[in-house]
Amino acid sequence: MTGNADGARPAAAPLTGAGDFLQPNPANLRGIGLMILAMAAFAVTDAIVKALGSMLPPGQMLMMIGAGSASVFAAWARLRGERLFDRLLLGRWLIARNTGELVGSTGFLLALVLAPLSTVSAILQATPLVVALGAALVLGERVGPYRWAAIFVGLFGVLLVIAPWDAEFAPSSLFALLAVAGLATRDLATRRVRGTLPVAVLAAWGVVMVVPSGAVLLALGPTGPVAPSPAAWGLLAAGISTGCLAYWAIIGAMQAGDVGVVTPFRYTRIVFALILAMIFFGERPDATVFLGAAIIVASGLFTLWREQRRRRAPG
Repeated sequence: MTGNADGARPAAAPLTGAGDFLQPNPANLRGIGLMILAMAAFAVTDAIVKALGSMLPPGQMLMMIGAGSASVFAAWARLRGERLFDRLLLGRWLIARNTGELVGSTGFLLALVLAPLSTVSAILQATPLVVALGAALVLGERVGPYRWAAIFVGLFGVLLVIAPWDAEFAPSSLFALLAVAGLATRDLATRRVRGTLPVAVLAAWGVVMVVPSGAVLLALGPTGPVAPSPAAWGLLAAGISTGCLAYWAIIGAMQAGDVGVVTPFRYTRIVFALILAMIFFGERPDATVFLGAAIIVASGLFTLWREQRRRRAPG
């Protein structure tokens, strides 16, 4: 699981203006709290996956996390009396969504294992910008010149983070770009299937898709499967638990508060990720990485603000 349940949520409350941040709205405060909890849990999950990279082959780890997470979501769906199998799953947009989940999760896991956590987390923040780009190019949504400018400025921020001109350039960070492309595809496709299937069912099928991907990676890798140590089993259980907690919290956040108020707090994920990267993995991102991350976040917030204004405009 990599991140966001936007498209899987039911219709949200109307978008609101920036002034609503200052209003003591209990629903919005609950939504903000749940969003921050979700981002912290996602960051912890990312750190756990990175730590597991030294204990298990990436393909085996992907299979085990995918199967474990799918089991949790399938159980959640069954407890709610929801059907796990539906003909709607064969629709082209759901196939596109699950394919995006497969590509995104695979790229994200490889990036986490092979590249610095701080770099991967910074690049991941560009996903909403790529979604906006895809909405214009694929779904035909109208994007004005200011949003186009924000998208390209944000992509420039990604270039700063990757720094392909640097002597210390890590090609493994390009897996994070693959993750962004896959996750953006998932989110775009989910816009077309919103409300057609329950959240837990969408989540179960989304994460189970990474199991065959992990099997392919394991078959192509230099080593075969290994018996997980007790420490690896503990980290796997913790990673699945925090990932499911994050997914539950982000759904609750989007249901509790106004989208325009709650969504900007997604970007707290980069703060948690940087703290964990420095404390547990000894990473010391340079000024260029911080600058690139700041540009990505600022561009994303500006794009969100312009999107709010567009939707609230009369007519």
